[in-house]
Amino acid sequence: MSVKSTARHRHVFHSAAFRNLFCARFLTVLGNGIAPIALAFAVLDIGGSAADLGMVVAARSIFNVAFLLIGGVLADRYSRSAVLLGSSVTAALSQGLVAWLVLDGSATLLWLALLGTVNGAAAGVALPASSAMVPQTVPTHHLRQANGFIQLGIYAGTVIGASLGGVLTGAVGPGWGLAVDALGFGASAPLYFLIRIDAAQRVTSQTNVLQDLRDGWREFISRVWVWSIVAQFTIVNAAFSGMVMILGPVIADATFGRTHWGMVVAAESIGLIVGSFIALRWRPLRDLFIGVMLVAFCAVPIVMLAVAPSVPLLMAAFLLAGACFGQFGVVWAHSLQTHIPPEKLARVYAYDAMGSFVAIPVGELAAGPLAMQYGTTTVFLAAACAILIATFIVAAIPAIRHFHLTAR
Repeated sequence: MSVKSTARHRHVFHSAAFRNLFCARFLTVLGNGIAPIALAFAVLDIGGSAADLGMVVAARSIFNVAFLLIGGVLADRYSRSAVLLGSSVTAALSQGLVAWLVLDGSATLLWLALLGTVNGAAAGVALPASSAMVPQTVPTHHLRQANGFIQLGIYAGTVIGASLGGVLTGAVGPGWGLAVDALGFGASAPLYFLIRIDAAQRVTSQTNVLQDLRDGWREFISRVWVWSIVAQFTIVNAAFSGMVMILGPVIADATFGRTHWGMVVAAESIGLIVGSFIALRWRPLRDLFIGVMLVAFCAVPIVMLAVAPSVPLLMAAFLLAGACFGQFGVVWAHSLQTHIPPEKLARVYAYDAMGSFVAIPVGELAAGPLAMQYGTTTVFLAAACAILIATFIVAAIPAIRHFHLTAR
């Protein structure tokens, strides 16, 4: 076998840059899986209410979304490893201070909210850079495999982190759970520093931030397959990640109980991992079109919550939905990375993330009032119909149906 052929069949983990990126993102996600559980109990331990917890969480979410576009510009203009290094150090310090205040007994709602905004901003800056860096760490023929493993690490870290969060919070208190999150960010920083890659093409020095944002927007909006799928997921995320996570517990309380609801949600997490594995092995010719169509199955658990809230059936339905999301996630990342110019990729990721993330709190805020006005069953059925309609409209777009024929 020739040297070229041998290199082609090497595993993605032979790349030191990819190993460092994978481990850094895993550590960050692991800590972030712990943090929401620890933070919730930290707020309650200082006498906060559910509304107070919502305020603290919302503060982080707002700044997370607000800094996505800034993160996209920075990642396309400067070294992505440097951007991630700075973000990790900032997050480690802010979360470390939160942990210190909680452990010291001096935490207040104001401090938790303020430090949450810093942590949210750091995460917003990091997301476009970490996603856009993947193509810089592996050869093109290993890119799909790399995205599959990155996604597996993210989902596994989230599941493990959530489990550790419950254990740590119950055993030693929420402050130590937050400290572990800070350590995760701190441990990821040197890994980002060690990444050695060829820098992506930078924007010219004559441009400013607003010009960079306009250039990124033009790249985003000029590709029908990109903005149409983001529009699809704006609806899907509002209906699934937003409404289901608010009204699902209401259904559980009235029927099969909270413990079983945890099992149902866990089934979705397992499905995400399964879907990522499937995407690593299954590579159909029109994989983006198939991935878009598979999203229609995410309506199944919503319908079942409305008409047949049986735990075994719901677990199977949420497992199926998770697998569809997982498969699509790998295909989507690979499609963006192979069709968007490298020097604009982070900004396109930022617009993609904004379209996705903004929809979730919209769904969360709308779920309760809509359910009170029209009933939970009606709202769930309407949400399922919205997912199906959005999916079939997007799947009918020629640019998506014939995506394998397009080129960068």
